[in-house]
Formats: sequence, structure tokens, C-alpha cells
Amino acid sequence: MRLPCNIGLLNRFRTKSEIKEIKQKLATGELDVVVGTHLLLGKTIDYKDLGLLVIDEEQRFGVNHKEQIKEAKTSVDVLTLSATPIPRTLYMSISGVREMSLITTPPPSRRPIKTHISPFKRPAIPTAIRNELDRGGQVFYVVSRIERMEKVVAMLREMIPSLRIAIAHGQMPEGELESTMLGFHNGEADLLVCTTIIESGLDIPRVNTIIVESAHRFGLSQLYQLRGRVGRSGVQAHAWLFYSNKQKLSDVARKRLRALQEFSQLGSGYQLAMRDMEIRGVGSLLGAQQSGQMEAIGFDMYTQLLKEAINEIQGQEIPQVEDTQLELRLTAFIPNSYINDLEQKMDAYRDVATVSSQRELKQIKADWQDRYGEIPSPVEQLLQVSRLKLKAKSIGFSRIKPEGKNNVVLETPMLEPAWALLSDKLPKHLRDRFIYGKKKVIVKGLGMMKPSLQLESLNNWFDYLTEIAEQ
Repeated sequence: MRLPCNIGLLNRFRTKSEIKEIKQKLATGELDVVVGTHLLLGKTIDYKDLGLLVIDEEQRFGVNHKEQIKEAKTSVDVLTLSATPIPRTLYMSISGVREMSLITTPPPSRRPIKTHISPFKRPAIPTAIRNELDRGGQVFYVVSRIERMEKVVAMLREMIPSLRIAIAHGQMPEGELESTMLGFHNGEADLLVCTTIIESGLDIPRVNTIIVESAHRFGLSQLYQLRGRVGRSGVQAHAWLFYSNKQKLSDVARKRLRALQEFSQLGSGYQLAMRDMEIRGVGSLLGAQQSGQMEAIGFDMYTQLLKEAINEIQGQEIPQVEDTQLELRLTAFIPNSYINDLEQKMDAYRDVATVSSQRELKQIKADWQDRYGEIPSPVEQLLQVSRLKLKAKSIGFSRIKPEGKNNVVLETPMLEPAWALLSDKLPKHLRDRFIYGKKKVIVKGLGMMKPSLQLESLNNWFDYLTEIAEQ
């Protein structure tokens, strides 16, 4: 079906005169639809009446680009598409800021990609390549740095002298890059040594093996997208992810690789994005900071901060202590071993993040025990964090944070904290630990304890304060 509209294309492969013509037509409204790259967000482009912005491969757009979109296109409907949304975007969806729809049905005849993860093994490379060439296919070989490409090409030619090799990376001239990619698509080379330039947009049915060198240097979303470049026909595809055996993997890198191997089924991008959110945190939702500290301060804090920010943006009046920000380094989350189903897990997070009373929190704990079994330690801490926040909010503390290595500060809007008047009623061993200042109370020595003991001590202290205040 041919639609009655004019469509333009804007990317770096257009000539200067073509780009100038497209800009003019956008300004006058002669073009109804324009498809392009980041160039569409340039300050020199003027749209006569922009009504819809569709962002494909959303994870490829940096935070600054998204902040720019917010500033320049505040009255435009925005649809973002991604197989692996970044944590910040995913959290916006599950918290209700954005609407989200999932497409979980794979294309016909598509098969899951077999993922092999191991330390770098030189003999495994020619074996993987020959297996693919023997069945008439082609291979991607992905490196993390351009300067490494020549060494890789020399290594591959030493392994398989007859191998036809092409090179592609983003610093090549436009014409040369286009010619290389077209030649590889037409079968003029057996293997393409490349960077993450192939991460999205490529569909070459004959390429059914991908080798990623130094996989620990790539993000989880990048690895998922790279793996998705193969297996785009009905042929069984293979992804070989090698990490350096000379370098000790960080915990985060190990978690990323383990997640990629765990979620190998088709349509698992949403699950991977959820895991990425747990690993990295959700980031600054209304600013330019890329990643967050979910593991350090807890999932529920982000929910409350988001609520405050949205209320402020909408012009609603925010009480002095609407919520207590908790910045202790606690491991408070729901592991997959406790709640495996993602929808149920997010419902559980929402329940604990929006709790409004201690009675309601006790009911949530009882429900979880009845439904999922005995509460594990990270989940117990999540509940204790919510318990502490409810208490702190009720008695006027807006923020709890470490100060230096030894102390913890309790911030309050009160010029003279009311709890100072009750200090003489505290036992001596407690009385000497508190310093009352302007809009804050300092708890001496609390920062030297383990985070779990900090949480327990604060809960006990708030219980005691509430009790003596009611006397």
C-alpha cells in the first residue's frame, strides 16, 4: 500500500546539497515524514509542525540527547522502541511515568541463539569460523577498540590463510564504509572485523556466527544487541563471547555475562533490561545522570523521589517532610530466587514502595511469606528500610545519610530539632551519642557499624523516641 505522504532521509551518507534541501522542506512542511539519525535533533533543523517523534533503538541515544528532546519537543507525542530499554527508561514505564507495551512473539522460524561464554581461547576461534564457513555462512568478529583491528586481522590470516576479511568501523570515510558493508552483504568477504557499529539496523541472513572479543568491556544492552545481529533466518546461530583470562572480572561484568547466558530465549530483552536495572540502578530520571545507586539506597527511595519531582513539576504543593530519603549502603532488593516472575516482582516492589503505614507493611510481609515462603535477608532489609522511612517521616526527619566514616546525619526542616528537648530522658549511653545542630541530628559512631546494624539501631532509636514522645 502506498501512503499519500512525502518521505525524506537524513543521515551522514547524504550530500550537503541533499541535507540542505531536506532541511528546507522540513521548515516549509513539504515533507510529511523524515527518517534519520541523531542529525534530526540538531539545533539547525526547524520543523514547521512536529507532531510525533519515534525513537527506534532508544538505547543508542545518550542522556544528553534525551534531555535535548525534552527541552525542544515538550508538546510532541514520543514513541520509543527498544529490545533492551536502558534502566532509566524501563523504570519510567514500570513506575507509571510512561506507558509500555511488550511484543513477545518472535518472527516465524526464528530460533534462539546458542551463547558460548568463556575466557579467551585462541584455538576456539578458527573452529567457530570454519564451522560457519562449512555451512555457507559468514561471521562477525567484534572488537572493542579500533586500534586492535590490524592485530586481529593478522591473527585471523595466520589461523585461516584463505579467509576473506573485511574491516568496518565508524571512523572510516562514509563512501568506503558503505562500499564495505554492501560488499560484505553481497558475499564478497567471509568475515567482517568490526566495532559496535553493527549493533543495530543490520539484517544479513547469511551471518549466523558472531565472535565478541573482550565481552566484559561491553554493556549488557550492547551484548544483547550484538547477539541479535545473527540468527535472523531459520538457521541455528552461535554467539561466542570471550573475556580476557589475564584480567580478573569485576562483579558487575560477571553479572552481565551471567545474565546474557541465562536469558538466551527469543524475546528476552525485557528480562535482560530488568536485570540491568538491578545491576546498574535506575539513574537520575529527571536529569542527565546516566546510572543510579539502587543497590546502595534501595528501590523504594527512587519511587518516592520520583513522586516528589513529578508533584513539583506539576506545581503541586509539597509538604516539608513528604518522605525520608535514606542513603545508607544497604543491600535491599528482591532476588530472582525469591520471586522469579518479573511481573509479580514489580508488583511487590510497587507494594512496598507505596506503603503508608506499619500495619500495611506487616500485612505485605505476611502475604509474601504465605505466597513465596521464608523471607530472605535482602528482602527483609527492603522491608526494614520501608519501616525506618515510615518512622522517620512521622517524626520529622527528611534525610538520613552517612557523614564521613564514623557518623550518620539525620536531617530535618526544624530549625531546632524537637528531639533535643527529650535528650535528658534518654539513657546515658544513648544521650552521649547524639549531637543536636541546626536542622540536623548527628549520630556519633553509627557509620562504623555494618549497614544492617545501622538500620537496626535507627529503627530501635526511632521506636524509643516515639515511645517517650507519647508519654
